[in-house]
Amino acid sequence: MEDLHAGIVPATKTGDWSDVIVLDADGNRIPWRDVSRIDDEEMRSLMRDVVNRLYTFQLHAGNPALQAEIEKWMSVAGKWDQPEVDLRMIVADDRNIRGSRNEQN
Repeated sequence: MEDLHAGIVPATKTGDWSDVIVLDADGNRIPWRDVSRIDDEEMRSLMRDVVNRLYTFQLHAGNPALQAEIEKWMSVAGKWDQPEVDLRMIVADDRNIRGSRNEQN
């Protein structure tokens, strides 16, 4: 994530980025708000990293070494916003459950 966040942030005088244009190698002028900030390979890499870390956490959640590592970061994490339930996942899961039940009947 830090690699994706690295780089120079352009200046904006309007505050809404409407005054920032990206000029690509083909000469296209792209408004900043329309520019993709992450390419497909970077997205793939990010998603693999997230999935692998969640998988590892699930497999080793009770491991004392992992618990010690988590405790090390708790002072920093305590300053973060509280996590929120992603209702989109629950709605999607609910639809899948209902769909599975309908297929079984």
